[in-house]
Amino acid sequence: MPTATQDGLPGLHLPHRDGPTITDQFRAFDADHPWVYRALEQLVAERLAAGAKRVGMKALFEALRWRHPHGVKGLNNNYTALYARRLIAARPQWACAIETRRRRSP
Repeated sequence: MPTATQDGLPGLHLPHRDGPTITDQFRAFDADHPWVYRALEQLVAERLAAGAKRVGMKALFEALRWRHPHGVKGLNNNYTALYARRLIAARPQWACAIETRRRRSP
């Protein structure tokens, strides 16, 4: 009896290695939607000013989706870490409030 491999499972779409990376997709999205970064920056500032010690990027994404239900098409959860790193690069003092993990890919 043949066994199924992950590659053969219906509905499983593996990304093509020759296609755009998540970083490439993020850069394109960010260039087309500069207001998203500014909104995230504002949300972090508001949360920290209100006394928060930690700020979760996933929660901020959901806040954006809630505030702008028709204006964040394409805001992919894969971009949370990239936005977090961009925010920390611009505001190093936020590094202790925004958690990041070691990247698995460059």
